[in-house]
Amino acid sequence: MNYQDLLAHIDEQVRAYTGDLTQLERAIGALIVGRQFGWKVMLLVHDRRTIEKYSEILKVDFKEVLPAEGKYAHKSLGWAAAQKVASFWKAVKGEYPEVKSVQIK
Repeated sequence: MNYQDLLAHIDEQVRAYTGDLTQLERAIGALIVGRQFGWKVMLLVHDRRTIEKYSEILKVDFKEVLPAEGKYAHKSLGWAAAQKVASFWKAVKGEYPEVKSVQIK
């Protein structure tokens, strides 16, 4: 999905949305930031349920519309730590606590 299509999709979902505006705002933010960092970094920043909730709010699968590794993934301290562990998915599940990080450099 290119940027213009993504914005059109977001606009459509904003028009259709009912519920907590702060959740809609967070979902949009995660999706837009995720374009630059990738869905893998988003899973290291948020728990899986949160990403699923955001996907449901926006009616979009983050893994389908975001790159796995965005051009700024290298700025994520969590992503750098995840590169050193045996299993990315174990890192996402929290089995490597040093990997779950919201910090960027």
